[in-house]
Amino acid sequence: MTHQHDGGAHLHSDPERDADAAQFWDGVYLEKAKRWSGNPNPQLVAEAKALAPGTALDLGCGEGADAIWLAQHGWTVTAVDVSAVALERAEAHAADVGLRDRIAWLQRNFGSWLPDKGFDLVSSQFLHSPLLPWRDSLASAAAAVAAGGALLVVGHHPDGLTPWSGHKDMKDKFFTPEDLVEALMSGPGSWRINVADSRERAVTGPEGQHATTIDSVLRATRTS
Repeated sequence: MTHQHDGGAHLHSDPERDADAAQFWDGVYLEKAKRWSGNPNPQLVAEAKALAPGTALDLGCGEGADAIWLAQHGWTVTAVDVSAVALERAEAHAADVGLRDRIAWLQRNFGSWLPDKGFDLVSSQFLHSPLLPWRDSLASAAAAVAAGGALLVVGHHPDGLTPWSGHKDMKDKFFTPEDLVEALMSGPGSWRINVADSRERAVTGPEGQHATTIDSVLRATRTS
């Protein structure tokens, strides 16, 4: 598959590490013909709907639902994932709804790639990986936000994992809103915290189980 419109992204390649991450996530997506619901993440919708459209970077775009929602609402989107399988599905979904030209799809490994700077919105939704510390991905996401732009990070709260979660032994891969604020404010740049919240959300499990999970939500504006 072809991934277009690199836009001058800075790629520091480690072929062995890149191949390992791509192989891991391709395997995750190949377990099912459709990994996710096809609907945008609810916290993205809640936080981005009032923002003025501009350029958006969707990190860990998966099968593309968030990128497609942003494009439908006027954003020009760069959507990035390490999995070629996920991107193939995302690109096909975008073509089906007539948005092929509004989204640039890039296959990149977040452990070795630094995105361009200057996006009006950088969104990182549930970018949890056993191969990448969340503080590293947060730092890369924050560095890509333009002055006056928004950073939106959403992930699993370590105290809100579902009963069927297979990741209870990986709590260090998850974060609280307070963790996100501390890491962001101790890094480079100046920020205004707009939202730092824990939000309960009803979810349905693989066998039809019902539970409540907790999302950690951070939205911040870069002031310089």
